[in-house]
Amino acid sequence: MIKDLDLTTSQFSTFGSLLTIGAMIGAILSGRTADFLGRKGALRVSSACYVIGWLMIALLKDAWLLDIGRLLTGYGAGLTSYTVPVYIAEITPKNLRGGLTTTNQLSITIGILIAYLLGMLVEWRLLAIIGIIPCILLVSGLFFIPESPRWLAKVGHDKEFEEALQALRGKDCDVSDEAAEIREFVEELGNLPRAKILDLFRMKYMHSVVVGVGLMLFQQFGGINAVMFYASEIFKDAGFSSSNIASVAVAALQVPMTAIGALLMDKSGRRPLLMVSAGGMSLGCSLVGLSFYIQSHESDTSIVVTILALGGLLGYIATFSLGMGGIPWIIMSEIFPINMKGIAGSLVTLVCWFGSWVITVTFNFLLAWSTAGSFFIFAGVSASAVLFVAYLLPETKGLTLEEIQSSFESFFTRRTLNANTNDFLQEER
Repeated sequence: MIKDLDLTTSQFSTFGSLLTIGAMIGAILSGRTADFLGRKGALRVSSACYVIGWLMIALLKDAWLLDIGRLLTGYGAGLTSYTVPVYIAEITPKNLRGGLTTTNQLSITIGILIAYLLGMLVEWRLLAIIGIIPCILLVSGLFFIPESPRWLAKVGHDKEFEEALQALRGKDCDVSDEAAEIREFVEELGNLPRAKILDLFRMKYMHSVVVGVGLMLFQQFGGINAVMFYASEIFKDAGFSSSNIASVAVAALQVPMTAIGALLMDKSGRRPLLMVSAGGMSLGCSLVGLSFYIQSHESDTSIVVTILALGGLLGYIATFSLGMGGIPWIIMSEIFPINMKGIAGSLVTLVCWFGSWVITVTFNFLLAWSTAGSFFIFAGVSASAVLFVAYLLPETKGLTLEEIQSSFESFFTRRTLNANTNDFLQEER
C-alpha cells in the first residue's frame, strides 16, 4: 500500500490510527444509536459504514479520502462491538447466554485468521473489496431474525415483543413467565427519569460501572496489543523467517481456544474462566519479560531465551482467548439494566477502544525504557485482574438478565449494611 500510493511513513501511520479513533467515536454513539434505532437498526448503520469505508479504501487514491474510509470502518467497528454482544445477550435463554455471546468473539478470531490468510494471497485493494462480503451477508441475515424482545418491550411495542420472544423460544414453548418478568422489570425502569451520564455514578449503578470499565481496562492494559505487536519478532528469534507465519500461527491458536471458552462458559461460569485466563496471561508475560531480561544480562543464551519467549507468547495468547478476550463483552451485555444500557455500554466500549489506543501509542516508549520491564508491568496488571474478579465480580451463569442486574444494584448496599451491622455489634459488645 505504501509503495502503490507513495505514502509517507506519517501518512501510513495516520491511516492505521484512524481505525481506533473511528471506533472511539462509534463507541460514544453506539448506545444511543442502538436505543433509538433498535439493535438491528444499529447493525444496519454499522454495515453501511463498513461498505462505504471499504469502497473508499479500495477505489480511491488520495490519502485524505483513504483516511475517511478508514475512519468509517472504525466507526462501524465501535458500533458493532457494543451492539452485537448486547443483542445476543438479550435474545438468548439464561442457560445458553454465555456460550452464544462468546460466539461473537469466536467469529472475530475466525475473521482475523481468514484476513491474514487472504492477505498473503491477494493485494490490498482486492482485500478491501472482499471485506464488503460479510457486511452484505449481515444485512441480508437481519431480514430473517427478530428484533431484541427486551428493546421492543422498552419502547412499548407489546405485540412485536411477544411475537419476537415466541419466535426465539419456539412455537410450542410457553413464554408467559419470561414475558411477565421482562414486562415487570421494564415497567419498573419506565417509572424512572430519563437516564443521564451522571446517573452512572449513583450508588445504585456504581458496582456495574466499576466491573464493566475495570474488566475492559484489564483486557487492554494486560498488554494484548503489545504481545501481538512483538509476536513476529519472537517467532523470528525462534527460527521462523516470515512474519506472516507468526500472524497466522497466533490467529490459528486463538480460534480453538476461544471455542473451548465458549463451550465452558455456561458450565464452569464466568469467574473461574476469567481468573484462569488472567493468571495465564500474567504467567505468559512474565516468561516473555524474563526472556528479555536474560537476553540483556547474559550471553550465549539463545535457546533458553527462545523457549521462554515462545512458550510465554503462546501461553499468553491461549489463555487470553480462553476468557479475557470475550468475557468482558459478555459481562458488559449482562450487568446494565435496559434503561442504562445505552449510556453505560457506550462508556465501557469507549474505554476498551481508548485503552487500545493508549497502549498502541505508548508501547514504543515503554520498550525504549525497558523491554523486560514492559512485559513485567503487563504481568502485574493481569495478576491484579485475578484479584479484581475474585473480589468484585459475582457469578452471572444461569441467571436471567433481570436477576443479574438486581444483584449488581444491591451489591454495595449489602456490603454497606453488613459493615454497619458489624460496627454496631462491636459497639454493643
